Amino acid sequence: MTAEFISLPDAQPELQPSTGGPALYEAVIGLEVHCQLLTNSKIFAGDANAFGADPNTNISVITLGHPGTLPKLNRKAVEFAVRMGLACNSTITRHNIFARKNYFYPDLPKGYQLSQDKGPICVGGGVAITAKDPETGQPYHTTIQLHHIHLEEDAGKSIHDGNDWTTQLDYNRAGTPLIEMVTEPCLRTADEAGQYLTEVRRMVRYLGICDGNMEEGSLRCDVNVSIRPRGATQLGTKVEVKNLNSIRNVMRAVDSEFSRQVELTTSGGRIIQETRTFDATTGRSQAMREKETMNDYRYFPDPDLAPVVISDTWLAEIEAQMPMLPAERYQKFVAVYGLPDYDAALLTDAKELADYYESVCEHTTNYKAASNWIMGPVKGHLNEKTLRERQFPVTAGQLAALITAIDNGTISQTAGQQVFALLVNQPDAEPVDLATKHGLLQNRNTDVLQTLVEEVLSAWPDKVEQYRKGKKNLLGMFVGEVMKKSQGSADPKLVNQLVTKQLETK
Repeated sequence: MTAEFISLPDAQPELQPSTGGPALYEAVIGLEVHCQLLTNSKIFAGDANAFGADPNTNISVITLGHPGTLPKLNRKAVEFAVRMGLACNSTITRHNIFARKNYFYPDLPKGYQLSQDKGPICVGGGVAITAKDPETGQPYHTTIQLHHIHLEEDAGKSIHDGNDWTTQLDYNRAGTPLIEMVTEPCLRTADEAGQYLTEVRRMVRYLGICDGNMEEGSLRCDVNVSIRPRGATQLGTKVEVKNLNSIRNVMRAVDSEFSRQVELTTSGGRIIQETRTFDATTGRSQAMREKETMNDYRYFPDPDLAPVVISDTWLAEIEAQMPMLPAERYQKFVAVYGLPDYDAALLTDAKELADYYESVCEHTTNYKAASNWIMGPVKGHLNEKTLRERQFPVTAGQLAALITAIDNGTISQTAGQQVFALLVNQPDAEPVDLATKHGLLQNRNTDVLQTLVEEVLSAWPDKVEQYRKGKKNLLGMFVGEVMKKSQGSADPKLVNQLVTKQLETK
């Protein structure tokens, strides 16, 4: 089927001034999220698709729009777009046509952008989120409805470096494959916008189609905000805030733009349809230009690209390669591994962490202990960069072996922390070997421990008498003193047994 965009009216009747302030108005928010796809090459050329290269090194005559050059569509980019559509329960458009979107910026060498106009590759669907009510603070579940997802190419990058008179152009990014996810105007709060963007980033990472690194620009967000009186159904005039590069700034921009429009309306001003840029330093937006309309872009089908037909067979192949998504994995961690909700939510927040946890569970059945170690010491050694690059401090096999050694009494829980520290960045080391080498094996020698028990009880005759008269809570003190004498190497369970037996013997 071929889907067509639904054109929403841009300019709406002006709001009448009010003295009621923000309480009389509600925000109507729509988001456009751009995700750079993790293909090896660009969407219509063989240039490398890689971040961080020297300026203008990942380019070719196709990227630069030389006369006589012809684009060729990257099949993997289509598959990645379909993956996202399937994850969002969208309808997949089987017959896809690319169009030329004409606008003249210096970072578009061709003078137009190859995009999709009448038939986006994915139509409808939604993303489930949990947000907080701004008045009560209570969480609620909702689904942010998608209008569509379409494929297009990214533009190059204009660099000013503080010089108001010189623009440098880097075309490495030009032609990078993008999907643009356009929501319906169904969001109402900054928190909903933040939670939606958080979930989209998590989904693209699980799907392996985008690294989601907003600081590098591989995930970017444009925010459309309008206001209307509470209870009204007609949309107000929308204002677009462009190229927000962090979830926090998206939320700040929503609140800032809402406040600006309410203030403008209540003072008798007029909201105009425009594009604005957000200043993260001041927390305010500034006008860039009046918003282009669909007619300004003069869309027409690209004559150099043949239609792309997604057959039943091709779609089935993509569906078969779909990974388990966060919500499904969360349910698995609760049902199969018996984890509490908190553990399951934290471990499935990042695909890399969830994969690591399941790798540990391949070698141990103490699933809760594995969760505790990962949420504690392992996560304490990780930051965003090392997690993305799967640079875990110990291997899954090492962590499982350490858990087993603690479970069978070879290493105490306390000594286990020391052994973990020794294991860090030693991928070939064995926990028990390191514990043996550093004298951290748990002491289970009954004769040696019995001697320590007798020494402690002899040193505290008055406490022993109090225990035998009914003050049973002194048992912990005796066990603790024995553990001190053993320098933490004694098996606490065995010590407890020996102390109890000795105290009960008169």
